[in-house]
Amino acid sequence: MEKKKVLERVLVSRRKKATRIVRLLKKLLPGARIVLKYNTHWELLVAVVLSAQCTDKKVNEVTETLFKKYRTLDDYVRAKPKIFERDVRPTGFYRAKTKNILAAAKVVKNKFHGTLPKTMDEMLAIPGIGRKSANVILGNAYGVVEGIAVDTHVRRLSRLLGLTNHVDPNKIEQDLMKILPKKEWFDFTYRLIDYGRKYCPARPHTHSLCPLSKI
Repeated sequence: MEKKKVLERVLVSRRKKATRIVRLLKKLLPGARIVLKYNTHWELLVAVVLSAQCTDKKVNEVTETLFKKYRTLDDYVRAKPKIFERDVRPTGFYRAKTKNILAAAKVVKNKFHGTLPKTMDEMLAIPGIGRKSANVILGNAYGVVEGIAVDTHVRRLSRLLGLTNHVDPNKIEQDLMKILPKKEWFDFTYRLIDYGRKYCPARPHTHSLCPLSKI
């Protein structure tokens, strides 16, 4: 019983802190949004898969050419793996990304009739798509919010700001979902990402000067 009370107090404290953090993030970064460039829902999926352990800037450089070469879902279905690997090589982990993207193209075409699904369970059935990627795709493609995308910035800053003690992204997501109103879930990811890039990077710096350090 005592442990339960402690957990409840921690939850209340984190909710109060999260409210203050969201309020300040809205003032600092009102226009935060995804920076990956794409024209279709399928291209969004491709860009998201390529962004794993790669900067959005580099992904946008690669997809500027890639999306001109592969214009339709069928182009990906028919793509030659070795050639595609060369096309996406600058994003890193190109063999795994090629395998996942080309396999995903076949699943989307054959299982979902060429259209990205609109639910978390269905998105997770697509090769290379985990909860983080699914949250990003569903939110940006359809405005469907089933969770919070936890990327490296969100993971690092959520721990730094005392919103979670976990390291695993899925557990961090669950902690954040408990303390943030659902209406804030989608924007919170992009505001925290932009905050990390602009004010509180992973590289060594004087953290006491970061705006959220005073909360």
